[in-house]
Amino acid sequence: MSSSSPIVAIVDDDRPVAEATGELLEAHGYAILIFTSAEEFLASRCIDDVACIVSDVRMPGMGGIELQSNLTSAGCRTPIILVTAFPEQEIRERAFAAGAYAFLAKPFREEHLTNYVALALQRSAEH
Repeated sequence: MSSSSPIVAIVDDDRPVAEATGELLEAHGYAILIFTSAEEFLASRCIDDVACIVSDVRMPGMGGIELQSNLTSAGCRTPIILVTAFPEQEIRERAFAAGAYAFLAKPFREEHLTNYVALALQRSAEH
């Protein structure tokens, strides 16, 4: 992986899931940063370096939708892909209303995630 690889932040309180997601995305050439909470991600000094975020919706403390809202309020336009084991329609609607790029139900197909990440990065590069 070259130093110019886009950085994808994975925000998920389930470390094994975050690591598996990271391995999948690394295999597709992305650099990965893993955070076990939205608060940890927001406190990091790498928000401006991240090209895309993959976040769980339900986590202790701040969830993925609240993370999206917080980033949007701060003027951050980094695309976020939200994933959840609880894909209720109301949560999906809240996710898109908050500005999510995509919404995936766990377990998701690997190619769905990798396609959404590629499309989000392409869209981000165009803006």
